[in-house]
Amino acid sequence: MKITKEEIKNIALLSRLSIPDEKMDETEKALSDILTYVDQLNELNLEGVTPMPHAVELHNVLREDVMKPSLDHDLALSNAPEEDNGCFRVPRVVQE
Repeated sequence: MKITKEEIKNIALLSRLSIPDEKMDETEKALSDILTYVDQLNELNLEGVTPMPHAVELHNVLREDVMKPSLDHDLALSNAPEEDNGCFRVPRVVQE
């Protein structure tokens, strides 16, 4: 499928790309080759083929959410520079 230089300029304008005039012939050939390949793919009989949401199969890599013992509250606060009512006290970072 052939693409014209005017179509390339319009696509470049819409996508905010700058294609120098000396690269226009190279860009025209590359885009025409891509469109020709897509045309070939459109000729395939895909009846009965289930669409894939991704090119590769995805697997959940997260571990099971299992409850485990946590760090003891007093032990966690033992290294705090300042503590206030059982909570960490930190310097104010938001000015009023």
